[in-house]
Amino acid sequence: MKLHFDPNQQYQLDAVKSIVDIFEGQPLSQGNFGFSTYENGQLFNENGVGNQIDISRERILSNLQKIQKKNGLNNISEKLDGMHFSVEMETGTGKTYVYIRTIYELNKKYGFKKFVIVVPSVAIREGVLKNLEITFDHFQNLYDRSPVNYDVYDSGKISSLRGFASNNAIQILVINIDSFAKDENVINRTNDKLTGKKPIEFIQSTKPVVIVDEPQNMETGIRKKAIENLNYSCTLRYSATHINQYNLIYSLDPVKAYDLGLVKQIEVDSIITENDFNDAFVRLEKVSATKTRTSARLSIDVNTNDGVKRKTIAAKVGDDLYKLSKSREIYKQGYIINGIDVESEFISMSNGEDLFVGDSQGGMTDEVIKFQIEKTVKEHFIKEKKYKDKGIKVLSLFFIDRVANYRKYDENGNLVHGKFAKWFKESFKAISSKSAYKGLIPFSVDDVHNGYFSQDKKGKFKDTQKAAKSRADIDIFKLIMKDKERLLSADEPLRFIFSHSALREGWDNPNVFQICTLNETRSDLKKRQEIGRGMRLAVDRSGLRIQNPVINKLTVIANESYEDFAKQLQNEIENECGVSFKGRIKNRKKRKKVKYRKGFELDENFKKLWDKIKHHTKYKVIYETGALVNKAARAIRNMPEIKKAVIKSTKSSVKFDEGGIVSDVVASYSTIRDKTFQIPDVPAYIQSRTGLTRSTILQILIESGRLDDVLINPQLFLDSAVVKIKEALNELIIDGIKYEKIGNVEYEMRLFEDYEIHVNDMTFYISQKEKTIFSNMVPLDSHVEYRFAKECETREDVQFYFKLPFWFKIKTPIGNYTPDWALIKKNEKTVYFVAETKSENQELKESEKRKIKCGKAHFDEFEDVAYRQVVKVSDLD
Repeated sequence: MKLHFDPNQQYQLDAVKSIVDIFEGQPLSQGNFGFSTYENGQLFNENGVGNQIDISRERILSNLQKIQKKNGLNNISEKLDGMHFSVEMETGTGKTYVYIRTIYELNKKYGFKKFVIVVPSVAIREGVLKNLEITFDHFQNLYDRSPVNYDVYDSGKISSLRGFASNNAIQILVINIDSFAKDENVINRTNDKLTGKKPIEFIQSTKPVVIVDEPQNMETGIRKKAIENLNYSCTLRYSATHINQYNLIYSLDPVKAYDLGLVKQIEVDSIITENDFNDAFVRLEKVSATKTRTSARLSIDVNTNDGVKRKTIAAKVGDDLYKLSKSREIYKQGYIINGIDVESEFISMSNGEDLFVGDSQGGMTDEVIKFQIEKTVKEHFIKEKKYKDKGIKVLSLFFIDRVANYRKYDENGNLVHGKFAKWFKESFKAISSKSAYKGLIPFSVDDVHNGYFSQDKKGKFKDTQKAAKSRADIDIFKLIMKDKERLLSADEPLRFIFSHSALREGWDNPNVFQICTLNETRSDLKKRQEIGRGMRLAVDRSGLRIQNPVINKLTVIANESYEDFAKQLQNEIENECGVSFKGRIKNRKKRKKVKYRKGFELDENFKKLWDKIKHHTKYKVIYETGALVNKAARAIRNMPEIKKAVIKSTKSSVKFDEGGIVSDVVASYSTIRDKTFQIPDVPAYIQSRTGLTRSTILQILIESGRLDDVLINPQLFLDSAVVKIKEALNELIIDGIKYEKIGNVEYEMRLFEDYEIHVNDMTFYISQKEKTIFSNMVPLDSHVEYRFAKECETREDVQFYFKLPFWFKIKTPIGNYTPDWALIKKNEKTVYFVAETKSENQELKESEKRKIKCGKAHFDEFEDVAYRQVVKVSDLD
């Protein structure tokens, strides 16, 4: 199989031309090498042939500005930011192809011949060398067989640098930044074999064009200095995620790439648990230290008024998670923090367990990961079945955080499967045996999966980002990193690749259709890194690109909600690429001040109205226990079925629009994993949330006939029962509520102060200032409020009105309540109204209905004040 390249992709030609045009005005190449001491574009010195830029910096700046304007960039350079030029290209759009082609174009037009490609890692180095290899014939055909030599720097063969300097063909040297960043590197030390020269002097003498691949990884002081030391003519910097965009000249951001169909579409299969609060869940997020003490940030399940919620809390040595969880019984034994080790980043608990940063215990972590593997294998088989006849091989990539989860060593040092490999084999065997998929992949389970991991000096696999070292490791490394064509062949059994972090950069394959991140710990992998390994458009068995968007879909199987995934991805795109989705512009508008009319407090209409409503009240309630027991028992009896904790899978497509990242749900599944749980003290839990006696609670539960449900899902039953008991209690309380004024306690006039708001479509601008307390505008919450304000201003029978301020709060058993309006309406007689505006036929929540009931009971105690729920002013008549 041989990969084919399209030489007419306009966006790639634009990127190449953008760089070439920087040097417009540079004398053109005179063709083949001559024997004169100087030839246009070439400088001859004692070491050989180098590059020479003859045009002025002023001309280069002028060229740069023209190109930036032509490319529609927002920031036009006012001055040169050094001889550095940045190209932003989204992962999967052919960045490496573009800069290799740029080398040929710079040679063709200006005669430049010496190029150094600086990379930050071995993985990226191997990817660049592979691209140089597979594009060689393509570019030779395009550029009339221009003589080209490419090589990788090897500290054991430094004499080859002499050839780089003296050879008259195009010379491309690929070098890892760590090979020349330190003074002690071989390349920076004098060498007797080179007549006392430092090897790097051969590079320096050529004034190379330096291409920096993934420059965001080379922004430290040491690395920047190392690149400066190459004595470059200029640097060309290529990345999807620049930190510093020096003289940005071309930009193809993720949104443009997606809109142009240059990359795969993305869909996220979100795997999360529901109703999973029955274990003692603890995750260590962070440890830190001050001069006097250590502390930790933990995620635990905490009792709240709305049931159990997962929260992040701060803790110190000696803290008891039982107390920090607001008395969750599941944490009662063994969850005191005995120690916090900041240096080694772990905590010790009184149950003898150590928990490292990013680690968690409790919950359904293993069950979720197992389900992720099942979903990935199933998705793989579905696509394999769809695309096999089209000659498209399907690959799936698993990122894991610990090598031992895939491969580990037994007590005798023998290599054995970790739990991920075992779960994969179980899933593969189960799905491949189904009639729909039987025989689809004609290889054994042991042949279709493999791992790419680094090894230590003894040849043992380890968790590291460094490159492969041993012979055994290099075989799979070569297949994944170098033999891209073989990996794309249907005859090659490997289809499922497990990797630690080493494949996060520098490697991608056009036929990766599934990416699954299996993390027991919190992943620091960026979403753009994660999806970047599979963004390229797929190829068929002939090596031709597939342009069909129905086929070009990358499925990310994620152990988080779609909303969290999309939010992080959108934030990364906005922060790293400067892309601002229009939907966020509202948040950036200037704030404006809402001002009260000067002297409004002396207005007779205001004084009359305010004097009627300004008093605070208190309430008392009366209810019968027997009525509560009957009502609450009936509500619990009629509750929906209590279900076991489930793992849910929801597949959503990821799309870009002007408002940001949006989605359409395309499929959903759920699965139940049976577990045993510790049953908490049921009456005590409900008592702590309702204030009822244990005997009343037991009476309610027994009469409900649902007590056995606590064995199915304890926490879900308890939280559901608490909600129903509270609803019954609130209904009885509010039906019998009685308000009375509290002496001379009033809302204070000093609280009427100017304040700032974000202006939006619901902001009402005042025309008739004499009819209200505001001088310029009033912020509103809905269209019905806006129409009501407009009516108040224009109707002659409304003498005075104003929106009640947020601090005008009426106390109720279910929280404070602020009505919408106070107004004076005058027809045959003057009436003082307090109004709550709701849309016609609006479905109100029970809490809203109850607060409105309380509002009516409150204002029933006020003489000459009528409280109404209305849609429009005429409803007050």
